[in-house]
Parts: sequence; C-alpha cells; structure tokens
Amino acid sequence: MNFKSVIKNNLLLKITSLNAIVIVFRLIISLFIQRLLAIMVGEAGIAKIGQLRNLIQIITSSSTLGTFNGVIKYVSEYKENKEKIDGLFSSIFGFLFIGSVITSGVLYYNVTFITTELFGDLEFVDVIRCLTLLPLIIGLNRVFYGIVNGLTEYKTFAKIDLFSNVLSALLLVICLYQFNLKGVLFAIIIAPIIQLVIILYVFGATLNKYFKLKSLDFKIPFAKELLAFTLMSIISTVLLNYIELDLRIIITDKINIDEAGYWTAMNFISKNYMAFSSSLFTLYVIPKFARIHTLPLFKKEVINIYKTILPLFGIGMLLVYLFRRVFIELIYPDFTGLEPLFKWQLLGDFVRLAALVISHQFLAKKMVGSFVVTELISLGVFYFLSKNLVVLYGAEGVVMAHFYRCLIYFIIIICTIWFYFFKLEKKKTS
Repeated sequence: MNFKSVIKNNLLLKITSLNAIVIVFRLIISLFIQRLLAIMVGEAGIAKIGQLRNLIQIITSSSTLGTFNGVIKYVSEYKENKEKIDGLFSSIFGFLFIGSVITSGVLYYNVTFITTELFGDLEFVDVIRCLTLLPLIIGLNRVFYGIVNGLTEYKTFAKIDLFSNVLSALLLVICLYQFNLKGVLFAIIIAPIIQLVIILYVFGATLNKYFKLKSLDFKIPFAKELLAFTLMSIISTVLLNYIELDLRIIITDKINIDEAGYWTAMNFISKNYMAFSSSLFTLYVIPKFARIHTLPLFKKEVINIYKTILPLFGIGMLLVYLFRRVFIELIYPDFTGLEPLFKWQLLGDFVRLAALVISHQFLAKKMVGSFVVTELISLGVFYFLSKNLVVLYGAEGVVMAHFYRCLIYFIIIICTIWFYFFKLEKKKTS
C-alpha cells in the first residue's frame, strides 16, 4: 500500500496532511507580517499588539459565553437529529446574544480603564472604542467555526482559514503602511468582519442545510449542557489571556517593554506552529473521544494520535530550534533577547501537545470538575513561577515557567484520566 492510499484511508492523516498545507501558507504569511511589524513598530509595538490580541481572545470567549467546544461536541453528536440540532442552535444563539450584549456593555463603560491598562496611556482609545461594536461579529465567527468543526468539514475549515489569513494579512499591511501601529491595531479588530464574510461565502450552503432562522425560538433547551463549557472556557481562555496580559505588564514594569516584546514575539512563533494541532483537536480529537467509553479504546486512540503527530511535531520543533538564529534574522531582526527563549518554549510546547491530546477527554466527556481543577493548578503554577522567575531571568523566566508547568500538567492529566476510567469500570462491575 502506498503512502497516498494510507492517507486516503485514515481520517486523522487526511486532516493532518491538509492542515499541514494550510499551516505552511499561514507560516509564510505570518513570517512576512511579523518581519514587517518587527522592523516598523519594534519591540514595544509587538508588545502592544500582543496586548490587543489577548483582549480579543477574551472577547472571543465571552461573546459566546465560552460555548465553542460545546458547539463542536453537540453538533458532532446530533447532526443527524433535526429536533436536537434545532434546540442546540436556539441555545447557542441565545448564549451568543447574551454574551455579546454583556461584553459590549463592559467594554463600552470601561474604555478608558481598559486602554490605560493595556497600553499605559490613551493613545489607542479609539481602537478600543471601535472594538465595543464588534463582539457580536466575533461571536458569530466563533459559533460558525464550531459548527464547521463539529461536522468535521476539514476541507471547508482549510479554505476558510486560508482565505481569512490572506485577506486579513493584506488589510494589516495596507493599514501598517498608511497609519503605522494604530493602523495595525485597527486592522486586527476589523479582521473578524472579513472572516465572517468568508465563512458565509464558503460555508453558507452547508450551514443552510442544518441551520434555519425560522427554527430558532427563545427557548434554551441546552442551557445546562452549554453552561458547563462556559465555566471551562472562563478558566482556559479568559483566565489564561488575563494572565498573559498581566505578565506582559509585569515584565514591562520590572525590566522594560523590549523584554515584553521578546516574550510576545516568542509567543507569536509558538502560536503559529501550535496552530497545526489546534484544528486537529477540534476537527478530530473531540468528536472521536466523545464516542469512546472504555480505557482500552481510549489508550488505542491516544497511541494512534501520538504515533501520527508527535514525530512530525518533534522533527518540526527540532528544526525550529536548530535554525532559530535564521528565524530571528528573517522574522525579528535586532530582537537580540529572543534566542534564549526558544529552548524552553519548544520543550514546553512539545510536552503541552502530548498533554493536550489526553486532556481533550475533559471536553469530549464534559468532565467539568476535572477540567477546572487541572487548569487552575496549571495556570496557578505558571503565574506563580513566572512572577518569581522573571525577576531572576527576565523574559526567559516566563518561558522556563511555561516548561515546568507543562510537565506538572501532563503528570496530573494522566493520573486524572486514569482515575476517571478506573471509576467508570468499577461502576460497571458493581
């Protein structure tokens, strides 16, 4: 059997290989954009861009009340059940309306405070004021992405992702040359409008098959189920991004904004190659784990995933490390403090990937308590270590903390999942 046939008969490999092509294009675009930003806005500009991106991540979660993974799980389970899917969509859009109104209100009444906290002054207050109008659009994007993932429409996801990135990058470059840093910040908050148009254009016909406006009502039959994902999203997305915002402020205050820029640049690089795995989780892992109910089958699937992606990921990360100076010269020329961060970030991300595969069982099985406790421990360890190590090692201390917390998190996740299946088997035999 040739390699092409193997890929054709293996959904995980099909998603992985197609996703890899999209990621390569995204990386090329990202390299070009990041180099332009590094040259034109410098370390301080990169740090401020990082602040805005963290805020948008918080808004992305709060505008849908954190239901993204719930959308994936229940669309995957009920896509053939019209009554259930109608109730699900009514619930999702009810949550979206409530979340968007609350988010917009909080932003609107705290514009000055938020701007000062993020940027140190009111120079970019117009950017945040404009952002108050966008939570509904950002939330719609998130919901539609969840539906695409739940239906395992990986080819559609690839098209949307690619077109969105190309057009958003083009907008950013135009705004950068016309208005410098403020233009970049405006381009970042306008990008969701472009993404929504592309989603409706590419995915509109499929979406229309499952979702009808006339089927929506004011009932929220899935409220209890979705609220569990709200709690998990507050912990994993909102709290994490708040911690990153705060750590960037701490680095700026204790050392300088350039060090904050180095850490932000390292995060950008990390998020680009970690994007390879994030869509894999939502398109394949969560729907797959949702249908597995025994430890032997779970172990078999985890091993299959590890054998497929860890070697590829490991080789890629090794190449990134070996050619780190080339990457710095190509992407972030003159970012002299960036090189020491690579080792710790890459090691941490490799362990994190292995842990994330297993931890998606929490989302697939809605193990709210386990998810919340393990995430709080992970984030608590990260924040505590970062605050202490940054004083000793600068920005390198934060990536060291990242590696240590990933190791601790991985061990805790393995123990937690084993205990879950142990209790499940005990319940069956009693």
